Amino acid sequence: MKINRLDSCDDNFDDELQRLLAWDSVLDDAVIATVSEILHAVRKNGDQALLEYSRRFDQLDVAAVSELEMSAQRLQRAFESLASAERDALSQAALRIRAYAERQKLESFEYTEADGSLLGQQISALDRVGLYVPGGKAAYPSSVLMNAIPAVVAGVGELIMVVPTPQAVVNELVLAAAHIAGVDRVFCIGGAQAVAALAYGTETIPAVDKIVGPGNIYVATAKRMVFGTVGIDMIAGPSEILVICDGATDPDWIAMDLFSQAEHDEDAQAILLSPDAEFLDRVADSSARLIEEMPRRQIIEQSMSTRGALIKVRDLDDAVEVANRIAPEHLELSVENARQVARSIRHAGAIFLGRYTAEALGDYCAGPNHVLPTSRSARFSSPLGVYDFQKRSSLIGCSASGASELGKVASKLARGEGLVAHARSAEYRIK
Repeated sequence: MKINRLDSCDDNFDDELQRLLAWDSVLDDAVIATVSEILHAVRKNGDQALLEYSRRFDQLDVAAVSELEMSAQRLQRAFESLASAERDALSQAALRIRAYAERQKLESFEYTEADGSLLGQQISALDRVGLYVPGGKAAYPSSVLMNAIPAVVAGVGELIMVVPTPQAVVNELVLAAAHIAGVDRVFCIGGAQAVAALAYGTETIPAVDKIVGPGNIYVATAKRMVFGTVGIDMIAGPSEILVICDGATDPDWIAMDLFSQAEHDEDAQAILLSPDAEFLDRVADSSARLIEEMPRRQIIEQSMSTRGALIKVRDLDDAVEVANRIAPEHLELSVENARQVARSIRHAGAIFLGRYTAEALGDYCAGPNHVLPTSRSARFSSPLGVYDFQKRSSLIGCSASGASELGKVASKLARGEGLVAHARSAEYRIK
């Protein structure tokens, strides 16, 4: 199996790394035109447009959108009908995700100044959130848990899930996850039309305040285009893993860790950094052998040959510098003293410490959220969390003396800006 080989000591390394990292985001003109048409139709025609798109794209011929809603009883039946091992795994994952989310809740605060003025911050949850869950072949119950549980912990008033069910094929695990996560309503619609319904509302589906969850290029484009009407979590690119290894980990482990992200899709990116050239060769050998066992072999090979890489670095310090430039979604530190090395990492969605911490554990059940910034956006954004479903309101309550003193300051600044009404409003309160 062909995997790109780079060396940070090469003169052209920077250019080669830049080419490797390059990825065209959601900017396809044809997709934008299609999504624009769908958004307009749903905004104008509501339920009728949803029914037409459901027939066209998912082969669902129903008379009313209400027929596409799954009842709470149906979700519960899905959970109860699972095999005990699946039910237990889902429950354990949900328990760990909820326990972690509970620690993230923002708290209100206030304090009183010497003159009696009160300042503070009031925290409140969003009223209604929409959760998009991929359907069909790409059905991810873990995505339901990771997106829904933080919203529930935050205290969101109503959580509405949309999931496509092409040809009425339903994934029972997804419905079971919705039940255990506390989703309020589930509609079997998908694509850009589902995003439009959540953003604008229809006769049956209420408009939400924020839309979260992954989807294909049409869903991602729709989320980008409705942003401002509603909030969104992020525009997610292909999945990424970056592994830093000192050469002392079993090369089979590292090869499979790379595969774990490469198998998502052909655009996924898996990169290994190591100062040990011989170890890179051993990982390449492991990859060539282990790929024979992979059900998604073709996808992995395409991903590894086009966007994957084994990179020789000078030392671990150099590896950390390169990692910070890449700003990966997932970063495995398969080294001694991983916690110490992690202190030098500035940009990563999630950091996995030590040889035993496979990234796959974070995808499903470790506890921290698996919704992470991709495409180098870890430089300025963070994992999805409870705080993404909470809002902050500032509290300002001036006493008479406080208003008098602050009014003098505000008056000077307002008049300096030429805003006389601002100044006079403040001056009325000056003693």
